[in-house]
Amino acid sequence: MATVGSGILEGKKILVAGVLTEASIAFSAARIAQEQGATVVLSNFGRALSLCQRIAKRLPQEAAVVELDVTDAEHLSTLADRLREHVDGLDGVVHSIGFAPQEAMGDGFPEVAWEHAATAFQVSSWSLASLTHACRPLFGSSASVVGLTFDATVAWPVYGWMGAAKAALESTSRYLARELGPDGVRVNLVAAGPLRTMAMKSIPGSAQFEEAWESRAPLGWSVTDTEPSGRAIAALLSDWFPATTGEIVHVDGGFHAVGV
Repeated sequence: MATVGSGILEGKKILVAGVLTEASIAFSAARIAQEQGATVVLSNFGRALSLCQRIAKRLPQEAAVVELDVTDAEHLSTLADRLREHVDGLDGVVHSIGFAPQEAMGDGFPEVAWEHAATAFQVSSWSLASLTHACRPLFGSSASVVGLTFDATVAWPVYGWMGAAKAALESTSRYLARELGPDGVRVNLVAAGPLRTMAMKSIPGSAQFEEAWESRAPLGWSVTDTEPSGRAIAALLSDWFPATTGEIVHVDGGFHAVGV
């Protein structure tokens, strides 16, 4: 294992948005980023903010925490200035933000009210663009933005409007990659397999995802191991992918590549 202060992210400053628990992919990404030499700032909001502050102390080095609700225009407009209290710029952003009301999940997809679907799109899709825009004043000649998705090329059982929001997230990442590429900003996503994070636990009937991966992933799959996804995020944040943008890197044991 790399020691803190050395590695592929040496000297970089990274915002990891959406850290909630040690079981989250975002926590794994933050830990590995520190182990690879980065300075990390975390964010969350509301009741989750105190959880994030406690989690920040469990990293190899305690990380600064800023409050960020991506549905709050003031939070977004002041984010760059508040981040400057901790770092003098940003080299990377990890978007680990997603939410859909329970009313937007499960069966009954065409019956869901717009207000519930709209929340899923605003928090889970549009926020990739708004967060990136809020951080742009801190970017230098190059930067890397990495988001998290769950393969949206197919319709999953019980995923409901979150699946549609993830499809929008994937499209959003491509449009950001197209527009921000000339400014040296790379935008990519990691499509992880099912993991027992708070996000997955909130999906009714999510156990069937675990069963499918256990039987079909060529490399096998552990629903409790966030390390592979965290490593993929760290790699995309690094300078080792200088010509890669608009891409979705699957970290799912190969599940996406096989049939029944």
